[in-house]
Amino acid sequence: MRRYWWVDSLRGIAIVAMVFYHLTWDLNYFGKIQVNMIEGAWHYFAYSIAATFLFVAGISLTLSYHRALVKTGNPHQFWKFFKRGLRVFGWGMLITLVTYFAIGDGFVVFGILHVIGASIVIGYFFVRHKWVSLLAGLLFIVLGYAFGGIIINSPWLLWAGVLQSGRYMVDYYPVFPWTGVTLLGIFTGHIFFPNGEPRFSLPDVSHTPAVRSLVYLGKHSLTIYLLHQPVLFALLFATGIASLA
Repeated sequence: MRRYWWVDSLRGIAIVAMVFYHLTWDLNYFGKIQVNMIEGAWHYFAYSIAATFLFVAGISLTLSYHRALVKTGNPHQFWKFFKRGLRVFGWGMLITLVTYFAIGDGFVVFGILHVIGASIVIGYFFVRHKWVSLLAGLLFIVLGYAFGGIIINSPWLLWAGVLQSGRYMVDYYPVFPWTGVTLLGIFTGHIFFPNGEPRFSLPDVSHTPAVRSLVYLGKHSLTIYLLHQPVLFALLFATGIASLA
């Protein structure tokens, strides 16, 4: 079962948007521009990027499940999902460690890689069930809004979306509501890719330079995510735009 260029392209578009967002964040951080990155349009722009990654992850889980089912005939793929999710979550923990030492207060406790990793594992329990994944996705989103109104003194429920009093994080995407977006992606994968095959056809533009570039970015999204900020910082320092002074 082949990869579909439009799925990788969607992920590639999210990568381009993410790099643009973080470049803007960096320029704001170094005082070269003045924009409000915490609320308003930029805040929702960041949310739309995260939602795209998580939604496409859900579609990809459905495709991956059917691809393995065709190849092996085995519908029980927990360890496959678990190992993939653990790998992504592990990179998220590295981001936690790096940001703890790099920025101190505001370091990433449960960011986008953490929730993608967790969502891959949780997704295993829903990937075979189209309508259950839809209902669960909506429930996760509703619970996320409910939990977001709760503030406690402990950090131990941050993963679930329960806020800790006085804590600020530069990147925060808890399981509730964000795993719900992945579950909606799983549902969408079943709708548009029943049995892993598309029920629609698009003009094949995968050979065009723009789409080929997006597909490449989409296929290497994790690597780009991990490397883009160090590269951006290096470029900003090398060009004199940023300094330690």
